[in-house]
Amino acid sequence: MQLKLIHQLFIVSQRNLLLRIRFSPSEIATATLALLFILTASQAKAQFGPSPVVVSPVVKEQVSVGQNFVGTVRPIKTAAVGSAVNGRVSEFPINEGDYIEAGSPLAQLLTETIRLEHEAAVHEQDLREQELKELENGSRPEEISRAKAALAAAKAAKDYNEKKRQRAEDLYGRGAINSDEIQLILSDYIQAEQMFVQMTEAYDLVVQGPRKEQIAQARAQVAIRKAIANRLADQLKKHTIRTPFNGFVSAEHTEVGQWVSQGELVAEVIELDYVDVETYVPEQYIAYIHKGQQVTVEIPALQDHLFTGTVEMVIPQADTRSRTFPVKVRLKNTIEFAEPSEEKSETISIKADPLIKSGMQARVHLPTGNKQEALLLPKDALVLGGPQRIVYVVVPGQEKEPATVKPVPVIVGVANGDHIVVRGDLQEGDQVVIRGNERLRPGQQVIPQLEKSKPQVKKSKEGGELAAPPAPK
Repeated sequence: MQLKLIHQLFIVSQRNLLLRIRFSPSEIATATLALLFILTASQAKAQFGPSPVVVSPVVKEQVSVGQNFVGTVRPIKTAAVGSAVNGRVSEFPINEGDYIEAGSPLAQLLTETIRLEHEAAVHEQDLREQELKELENGSRPEEISRAKAALAAAKAAKDYNEKKRQRAEDLYGRGAINSDEIQLILSDYIQAEQMFVQMTEAYDLVVQGPRKEQIAQARAQVAIRKAIANRLADQLKKHTIRTPFNGFVSAEHTEVGQWVSQGELVAEVIELDYVDVETYVPEQYIAYIHKGQQVTVEIPALQDHLFTGTVEMVIPQADTRSRTFPVKVRLKNTIEFAEPSEEKSETISIKADPLIKSGMQARVHLPTGNKQEALLLPKDALVLGGPQRIVYVVVPGQEKEPATVKPVPVIVGVANGDHIVVRGDLQEGDQVVIRGNERLRPGQQVIPQLEKSKPQVKKSKEGGELAAPPAPK
């Protein structure tokens, strides 16, 4: 009934106004849209009840004065990966923009020649190891028995020839044999005696085994062959050029079939799991900036996001011309990975898209002065995505009417734990919506509920900023 009455009044009033007063077409359109908005809002209130939301108060605290500085997003790691050996590229399974995991191959060089050399070196090493093992094991029982038998035979021959010599000398003394015969017998005896000496030494050598010097020489030969095999294995390994860390391929420098020399670039890889925003701060402000401070970062290309970073480094070397110091603020990035495809691919890359990209412009809000009073509210109260950052402030209803919300544009400042400094049409104690604010509309009725109490936020000595979780070095 109420909706029908409003609609009739709208038609009558529009007709009477047109008859009595001459309005411009733009004024008529504006009035029509305003009445239609009232009609739509009334209908929405009739169909849907007040929305439950969680609110938190605007607080006033002492924080450092801040200022925005323009910076540039840089990757925390950049690697220009080159080839450690000479060779021809046989495989190049990457493309610019691909995401690849640490240890994945960037390029493969031909390995046939180096592979054969490595196999030969491995076999040579095995041969030398077997020779060393033979020396270290000493003589076998069969060899000792053979040497012992040869020694016994030599001793028997020596004893026989010695008796033969003694008998010949006796016969020669009695004139029974001539000098030629005695000389022949003496010669046989000397040979038998020398053979016995040789067999004795041979037996002793067999029993004692190889000399220590021989074993040492054999061990040295094994070490040399092992070093050669390891060197060739390392050379073979270097024919596969791999990425040193997880990251994105930012540049290609070769192709399949191309010859690359030692030290020549193959590809460039950047790590974007974390990024650094590099900015330059005038010397009069640098005393207020310290490593570990938590600061706010805005990226114009990403209007839907507001980032909180940590001052990673204040480089203590100013540009002598501009008198500005480089400051690096580290941010945690978000990388969206595509679903793996069931189709076979010739590449080893993973399709991924980083939210923050290298080279983007950024605005970093850094402390630049002493503490002063400022308004703070929870970061969750900020509604992003539009031309301005806004917060929804709860307006108490009249008498039994439900509360409503109104949007208030704000300008963000330095971070303070879960809160952030803002400037805008706000007062201390105002209740701002921190959950349920994504779908609110101006004037929408709400049922505010206070946020459950949290442990008190600790503050640092530099102006209230808290250190963010540690990022990789």
